[in-house]
Formats: sequence, structure tokens, C-alpha cells
Amino acid sequence: MKRLLASTAVMLALAMRATAQDYTPDPNAEAGGSIVITYKDDVATLDPAIGYDWQNWSMIKSLFDGLMDYVPGTTTLRPGLAESYEISSDGLTYTFHLRAGVKFHNGREMTAEDVKYSLDRVTDPATQSPGAGFFGSIAGFENAGPDGLSGVEVVDPATVKITLSRPDATFLHVMALNFASVVAKEAVDEAGADFGKKPVGTGAFKLGEWTLGQRLVFEKNADYWRDGVPYLDQVVFEVGQEPVVALLRLQNGEVDVPGDGIPPAKFTEVMGDPAQAARVVQGGQLHTGYITLNVTIPPFDKLDVRKAVNMAINKERITQIINGRAVPATQPLPPSMPGYTEGYAGYPYDVEGAKALLAGAGLADGFETDLYVMNTDPNPRIAQAIQQDLSAIGIKASIQSLAQANVIEAGGAGTAPMIWSGGMAWIADFPDPSNFYGPILGCAGAGEGGWNWSKFCDETLDKMAVEADSLSDPAQAEARLKLWSDTYMGVMEQAPWVPVFNEERYTMKSERMGGEDALYVDPVSIPVNYDYVWVKQ
Repeated sequence: MKRLLASTAVMLALAMRATAQDYTPDPNAEAGGSIVITYKDDVATLDPAIGYDWQNWSMIKSLFDGLMDYVPGTTTLRPGLAESYEISSDGLTYTFHLRAGVKFHNGREMTAEDVKYSLDRVTDPATQSPGAGFFGSIAGFENAGPDGLSGVEVVDPATVKITLSRPDATFLHVMALNFASVVAKEAVDEAGADFGKKPVGTGAFKLGEWTLGQRLVFEKNADYWRDGVPYLDQVVFEVGQEPVVALLRLQNGEVDVPGDGIPPAKFTEVMGDPAQAARVVQGGQLHTGYITLNVTIPPFDKLDVRKAVNMAINKERITQIINGRAVPATQPLPPSMPGYTEGYAGYPYDVEGAKALLAGAGLADGFETDLYVMNTDPNPRIAQAIQQDLSAIGIKASIQSLAQANVIEAGGAGTAPMIWSGGMAWIADFPDPSNFYGPILGCAGAGEGGWNWSKFCDETLDKMAVEADSLSDPAQAEARLKLWSDTYMGVMEQAPWVPVFNEERYTMKSERMGGEDALYVDPVSIPVNYDYVWVKQ
């Protein structure tokens, strides 16, 4: 991860013309066939400006493309719809040269106007994109609206120039996010609010069918601009499928990948069976599972109450619920992320100390609240453990176990006092410490529909974050990470979260699935990189 961060800074400093590729396709890959992926819940949206959960992330990535992309199975940047790009010596101007002949699913050729429209759309407050804050370094962002971004200029049909208001060491990563995907304006205009159900992109697959509550079918885009992919003719996503049933169907050869993962109650059984364990791919991930405390809802507006909740949670016990597939977290960043503060122990598990803090806040008798949780196992069981821990200090938490989309809606609207993030917990969009701040802890993410469910906003910390991402010179890399470390320590002092654990990732696949293991624990396309996997015919 540190190597990638340094290489980004070097590109900024040298203003190099980028054409670097890339990826060698699997020589054993067989074209054709269909696979079945299962999920318990239906998909909320396939609009790249809106979709922001682990379930729809890789789906959207297969339907749309952005200017930048990643080498499959890695966090290494590569050009996407931009065939090449240039960066000015001051790191403020990016000129992207588009590939010729790229077509949307509706058959129209993509142009620079489409790139500008897409960036204007995602940053327009009317869109209510949870990812708008990622584009804060583009000139004119503070005035984003119907007139678009002043910093995005169409030079000619094949060239886009983007001017930043400040150097941003993460900008190329931002251009690889789903939020930066290029969409067709006429398709958005025609579908209106239903664009998330009628997506039109340039991706490797196009939406063929969506029967709400039952299934989605992705069909191969025969005109895809990348040679040789996708291999699959079709991907079928079956929804409404309980994870335990999905596992049984996989064992019977009816399912290829259970999208919700291995049910925790079955994990030991699966891993103890050599035949089943052989179909499991394990990989690390930049992940933190946490509890949000809404600082706008009393009594979580009191710092001592938030600290008390942090001290009440037995994180070791919670990791046991998921069979030890995680380590207790002390801070927002996971240990493998650059900027992680080594040696910081976080808030201790201290029931008596938590009670004393509540008493000092005038709540010696505790209080009642609601804890929202996604209804897929093991999350309700984890919520029950949290409920028991809170009860020990006098907090009576009523569990609201809901479908993922409903929890996300309550979090974005700011109506949920507490949320256990499991099943929606943060996995880095790109390997840089800034990614754990802006969308989920920064002021930009605290607005309506944002993913900062604690609604925490500290302008001083926001300024520190901006300063950190302005340090794009390689010689400043150490200072940048120190500034990020200080920012997250500032977050922990105000305790808008309870960081609970950092989880490992396990994906199970059928025997007929082909492709290297990295595609099944792809750090960007979660849970599977559908564009590059294949099936044995």
C-alpha cells in the first residue's frame, strides 16, 4: 500500500505522460457460460453516483467505467476510459485523453462531454451522492450545482482537462472510484429517478433483467472496449436467498458464489472439511467494523456518553462471534493502512469506568436508545452482544434489525442513534488513509444521504485532512502520514465511533469457477471481479 501511495506522488511530481498497463489475461480462460451469485437482500441501486455498499459496488464496476481503473486483483492504478493522461508540474492540472470508439450500452459513442456531465452530476447537491465529497479538490466544487464544475473543461471530443484548487495526492484514485463512472446523459434524462434501475454505462456487462426481489441478470457487452473480456456470457444474481441455504445450494452445484459469504455458524464446519476448504479463498482487506454514535441525537451529543459507550464494548468477545476472523480495532484505520497509529491502545474495556462517565454526564440511571443493524447473520448476533454490553452500564438499546438498504437510509437521514456497521462496514475504496475520513467521518459525508452516520463534523480536523492530501511531493510522504495519524487521533478524542474489529475476507466458490484467486478477493471489486473470472465448460 505504501508503494502505491509513493508512486502516485511521483506521478504528480514528474508530470509524466501515463500510458502504463496492465494485465495479462488468463491463458487458460474459456469464454462463455453463466454463473449464479446469491444475496439475501435485493440491490438498492445500480446508479454509480448513488450506490455505495459492498453488495452493489462490484456490480456497478462491471456496468460502468471511469477514466482510471485498477489492474484486476490489485490496488495498482491503470488507465481506464482515459487512454493516457498528463499531470502538470504543480500537480494542479490533469489532462485526460480518451480512448476512441468506446460505446455506451445504448450504442452511442462516448465523448468528453459525457465525462464532464458525469462529474457535474455526481457533485451536484441535487443528486445527493454519498461520494460527492471525494471530488472536493476540483476547482469550483464549493459552488457545484446545475451549472457544473468550473474545474472540468472539455478541450475537444476526446480530451478532458481537470483543474484542482489544491494538489491532491489521491486524485487518480478518485478518478477510479465508481462515483467517477461515466454515464450517458440521455439515459439519465429518460429514466429520471429510475436510472438506478435502468443503468446505461460502457462496462463489460449490461443489465438484461431486474425482477425486484428475485434476480438481476447481467449480459455480456459484446462491444466492450477491452479486448477479450468479459469471459462470461451472463451473471445471474439471485436475491432473497438466506446465506445458509445459499451454502447448501453451492454444495449441490446450484450456486457459484454465495455473495454474503460463508455463514458464521457454518464457518468451522466448512474450514474443517478439506473438500470445502479447498474452495475457499482467503485474503486480507482494509476493513474496519464500527458502531456509529449520532452526535446530533441526545444523549450522544455529550462526549462523556460517547466515551462511556466505547469503554462498555467487549471487542474480544465480539470477534469470537465471527470465529476469530478479525482482530479488535483501536481506531478507524485498519493496521495495514498507511497512517495507522502504532501503539495506540484505544479506549479500554472498563465497565466501571464507563458507569462513572455516565454518572458524570447526569445519566447514572442510564437511558434508552435504538441500535440499527443489518439483518444478515452474524450481524443480529453481534448487535445482541453490543446490547448486553450496553445493558451492563444501564443503557437499554432496542435492536432494529432491518434490510441493508433500510439501515443505510436511516443512517443517511440521521434518524438512527446507533448503527452497527457490520455487512456495510468500511472497506477502503483505495489504499490511502484519506479514504477512511472524507465519506464516513468528514463534514462532507455528514449531509443528507451521506455515509457519515455519526453526523460528526469537525472543521479543524477537516482542514487537517485537506492539508494532508495537499502534500503530494514524495519527500513529504512521511509528514503526510503523520498528519493523517494526528487527524484520526483527533477523531478518537471525540469518540463519534466505537471501532470494533478489523476483519479478514473469505470467499467461497464452486468447483467450476476459473481465474486466479486474487479475483475472488479483489480489493476493489468486492466480492468478485466479474469481468475476469470464467467457468470451466
